[in-house]
Amino acid sequence: MKIKLIFLLASILSFSCYAQISFQNGYYIDNNNQKINCLIKNLDWESNPTEFKYKLTENSELNEKTIKSVKEFGIQNTSKYVRSSVKIDRSSNKAEELNNERGPTFQEEELFLKVLVEGKSTLYSYVDGSLTRYFYSIGESNIEQLVFKNYTTPEYKIRTNNRFRNQIWNNLKCSDIKKKKVENLKYRKSDLINFFVAYNSCNNAEYINFEEKQKKDLFNLTIRPRLNSASLVSNYRNLNIKNELGFGFGIEAEFILPFNKNKWSLIVEPTYRSFIVEESDGNFGDVVIDYSSIEFHAGARHYIFLNDNSKIFINGSLIYDLTLNDPRIDSLEITTSSNFAFGLGYKYNDKYSIELRLQTPRELLGFYAFRGADYKTLSIIFGYSLF
Repeated sequence: MKIKLIFLLASILSFSCYAQISFQNGYYIDNNNQKINCLIKNLDWESNPTEFKYKLTENSELNEKTIKSVKEFGIQNTSKYVRSSVKIDRSSNKAEELNNERGPTFQEEELFLKVLVEGKSTLYSYVDGSLTRYFYSIGESNIEQLVFKNYTTPEYKIRTNNRFRNQIWNNLKCSDIKKKKVENLKYRKSDLINFFVAYNSCNNAEYINFEEKQKKDLFNLTIRPRLNSASLVSNYRNLNIKNELGFGFGIEAEFILPFNKNKWSLIVEPTYRSFIVEESDGNFGDVVIDYSSIEFHAGARHYIFLNDNSKIFINGSLIYDLTLNDPRIDSLEITTSSNFAFGLGYKYNDKYSIELRLQTPRELLGFYAFRGADYKTLSIIFGYSLF
C-alpha cells in the first residue's frame, strides 16, 4: 500500500505542472490596434513574459504571440501587460555586486510591463529573476522608471538612492497626501500600490487595482472524520498486528497564504484516535493493547487546481502525539515519539474533501532499551468545511 501511495504521489506531482496551467478568457491588441478576444494560457508568470500562448476557441489549435507583434494583452480579472520602450536601470542590489555610481545606468529596452494600478496615474512593474523595477506614467505621458538604487561609497559603505520619492512628490501631488507619507514610502509593491490607489482616489479619478484580490476566505475550519487502518509490529511477544480498523475524528484549521494564487496553505489539526486490541500470540495467552491519544498535526499543503470547482492537494505534516488514559501494551507503558504524515486528497467546491494519509512508523516503547513497537497508520479522511 505504501509503495502504491508513493507512486501515486509521484504521478500527481509530474501531472501538476500541466494541471495548474489553464486557459482563461483574455485578449490581445496587435500592432494594427485590432483587439482579439481569445483564451490565454495563464502561466502565472513570476518574471515578465516576452511571449504568450493562446487559443481562439476552446477547441482550436494552440498559437503563440511575441512582444514584437502585440502591444497589449490581458487575462480577465487577473492581469494586464503593455508593451513599452522604456529606459531601465539593471544595476544589481546584491551587496557583492554594487558599484559606486549613485545615479542609475539606463539602457533602453522594449518590455512587457505589468499594470498594477491603472488610472489618472498608472503604476507598472517589471520583474526579471531577482531584478524588480517599478514604472509610472501620468495620463498619456511616457512611462518612466521610479528610481531606487543601492551603491557603495569610497569608504565601502552601502548607501541608497531613493529618488523615486522625489519623483512621486514632485509629480503626484494632491491635497490629501502629505509629504510625510511620501517620505515613508518603501520601494516595494504593496507600498506603491497603496500610494497610487490613494492618489487616484484623492483626484476622484476612476482606477483599476489589478492586484486587488477577489474577496476570498483565507481561513477554513473543517471537520474531518476518518477511517484508520493501523498496524503494530513489536518484538514483545512477537506481535504483528495488521490492518486493524478504527475510527478517528479531527478538526482542521487551514490558513491560506495570500500569494501565488492561493496554492499554498498552513494546516493545524488536532485529531482523536484510538487503538484498542486484544491479540492472542498463540503461546502465552492474550495481549491487551490500550492506546488512545490526541495527535497534533502541523504542516503545509499545496493545491493543484483542475478547474473552478475542483482541486487536488498534497500535504505533509509533523505529528506530536499526546497519549491519554495511561496507555499500555500489557504491563509495558507506552511512551510515544513524533513522526510525519503525508497526504494526497481531492476537494470539491471548497466544501467537501477526501484524503488518503500515510503516517511514518511511530515508536511506542521508547522507554525500554530492549523493547520496540512500530505503530503506523493509513487513513481515509472525509472533510466538510464549516467556513
